[in-house]
Amino acid sequence: MPKPYASAVIDAPVDEVWTLVRAFGGIAAWHPALDTCVLTGGDDRTVGAVRRLTAGDAVFVERLTGLDDAARTQTYEFLESPFPVRAYRATIRVAPVTASGATFAEWWAEYEADEADTARLTPFFRDAVYAAGLAELGAHLAARR
Repeated sequence: MPKPYASAVIDAPVDEVWTLVRAFGGIAAWHPALDTCVLTGGDDRTVGAVRRLTAGDAVFVERLTGLDDAARTQTYEFLESPFPVRAYRATIRVAPVTASGATFAEWWAEYEADEADTARLTPFFRDAVYAAGLAELGAHLAARR
């Protein structure tokens, strides 16, 4: 099972970063690939919440499957996706960098796909979704200061 992974150090306090990441319906405010995000079921505080995302003509529907404030992790799964994947489950986690007051953020997924699709999708998820998202999250927080 492929496991694309990206991480970044964000120059902001962990609680500030977690507030943005935790808002399941707020990802379009900081992810550069997304045009919209609308909660269609539940709310940001409830496991089981569903969001509908658009990126150009692409539509994604995701369900929040795990939320742990103590560990600062959020896990979600695809309900609908234009990608040829099965059993896609992603997690984003943030933790304090105690030496500097910054935040260590990591984002990864596990999914199933045909081998030919995996070779294309794993670097795409790693670079265009997770790494780009974390970079923009840092830039978004820096612009707010």
